[in-house]
Amino acid sequence: MRFSPALEEGRLLKRYKRFLADIETASGELMTIHCPNTGSMLNCMVEGGQVWFSRSNDPKRKLPGTWEISETPQGRLACVNTGRANRLIEEALLAGLITELEGFTALKREVAYGQENSRIDFRLEYPDGYAFVEVKSVTLGFDGSRVAAFPDAVTQRGAKHLRELATLAREGVRAVQLYCVNLTGIDAVRPAEEIDPGYAAALREAVAAGVQVLAYGVSLTSDAVVVDRRLEVIL
Repeated sequence: MRFSPALEEGRLLKRYKRFLADIETASGELMTIHCPNTGSMLNCMVEGGQVWFSRSNDPKRKLPGTWEISETPQGRLACVNTGRANRLIEEALLAGLITELEGFTALKREVAYGQENSRIDFRLEYPDGYAFVEVKSVTLGFDGSRVAAFPDAVTQRGAKHLRELATLAREGVRAVQLYCVNLTGIDAVRPAEEIDPGYAAALREAVAAGVQVLAYGVSLTSDAVVVDRRLEVIL
């Protein structure tokens, strides 16, 4: 996925009210831009650090820019726009890059399912049935470690999705939790039990029920972000 139009560079002044960030552009312009990330963004940003943002000329928008990439305190790059994850994974699925999920004949997005009024990110159709694929964007990294973690804040919604997947798996339906690790310099991903023990327990219960867990990493620059490799999952 190439960024179009090209991203602009700036410096982070502060993030606040979850969805707002003040930046100074490379030309010295002061801007408030949209932060499209509902998480805590723990270890994902540093005041004074580099950021890259997309600019919109849509007069109906309240804010002219969207925060896309952040420099982390560890010197990595993180794609903080969580809305990119599903599009990245869809590109990778259609290109056959996620080999465990090859061979589907149809792909549908945001399909209603489950006992808790959920929507699955992707339902893949195969000659012998369906695969339900839930995608999570991972950006939490740590000093001195090439293992990322999810989530970066307590997520009841994430635990709900795992329960729904586990129910499908027990019924004999293929259910997949796929982590899209939008962070450079990472080789593996694990549940962040120190942040959300409930989510970690739900993940292990889902695996025991037969849910397949996959993780894929990306190559990330200010020009493009592309899914390019499978990562280890540590449970």
